Amino acid sequence: MRARFLVLPAIALGLGGCSTMYYGAMEKMGVHKREIMVDRVKEARDTQDEAKEQFLTAMEQFKSVVNFRGGDLEAEYNKLNATLKRSESAADDVRRRIDAVEDVSEALFSEWTAEIEQYNSDSLRRASQQKLTATRRKYTELITAMRRAESKLEPALVPLRDQVLFMKHNLNARAIAGLSQELVSVQSNVDQLVRDMESAIAEADAFIAALQAD
Repeated sequence: MRARFLVLPAIALGLGGCSTMYYGAMEKMGVHKREIMVDRVKEARDTQDEAKEQFLTAMEQFKSVVNFRGGDLEAEYNKLNATLKRSESAADDVRRRIDAVEDVSEALFSEWTAEIEQYNSDSLRRASQQKLTATRRKYTELITAMRRAESKLEPALVPLRDQVLFMKHNLNARAIAGLSQELVSVQSNVDQLVRDMESAIAEADAFIAALQAD
């Protein structure tokens, strides 16, 4: 709990040019890179889950516009536009959290590699190297899944942006009815994003469990 309480407000600092100073300061406070790494993986996982739900909400909102059967079209446009903005913000949060995971992971693995050379005992050196190799392998699986999910964010956002822009200049029922042709494409992109997000979330859970079991 201490690590979570101290680390989260400083994530932006940790990603800047003074990240080395940041990690050093946290180390002096008894918060090690390993703890920060676990905390950031949890935050990245939770942010991806929130983004997944936001994109599902955006999809439902888009469907309701396509199925418009009368009422205030401008109000529908404003709702969809607000949903798009929240989706874009959620996507940005996901990217920042993944960057934060990479930043501390690189620092941790670099430190770990250097410290292995400090062992006098060959058996302890080998054991530490094996543990590092296994952790790197699990981390690679994790970050690959996270980046894969991240890569689906923009493809899901692009058609939503197009539809919002189209509505802005075509606030009439006939034009809105034409959006139904885009529904399948938008749904496909969001579905793929959700699948990859769920896969990345599962990888994060597995990575956290493995790291905390060591």
